[in-house]
Amino acid sequence: MKTNKKMTLKFYQNLGKLFYAIAASDKTVRIVEVEKLKELVKNQWLDVDLIEDTFGTDAAYQIEIVFDWLNQEEFLNVETCFKDFISYKNEQAHLFTDEVKHLILRTAESIAFSFSGINKSELIMLVKLNLELNKT
Repeated sequence: MKTNKKMTLKFYQNLGKLFYAIAASDKTVRIVEVEKLKELVKNQWLDVDLIEDTFGTDAAYQIEIVFDWLNQEEFLNVETCFKDFISYKNEQAHLFTDEVKHLILRTAESIAFSFSGINKSELIMLVKLNLELNKT
């Protein structure tokens, strides 16, 4: 999926925060959730645009970098991560096309489902995300 919107590193960094919030919503980030995120970045997010970071690496890898950093630091304040993403989405609404929103929801659901299905805390985060992405 190529988009004609100009994505930024900050866009992908905020996605990393969001996906971390989904995975950590039950207070534990499991290996399968990390692996699922990496698989989805490789198979879905690399095709979104051609933006690269200062090292010439596809900007979509910022999703993994931020996710991994938050996970290593054991930053379990998922509400802060979620709110940061929502603030960014509201400030940069033009980047969030229907196609991008759909990919965000699919990614979040896949991460949540990757370990024993979706639990209550993940379901709550997914519902909140769906509501936020569908606001006009």
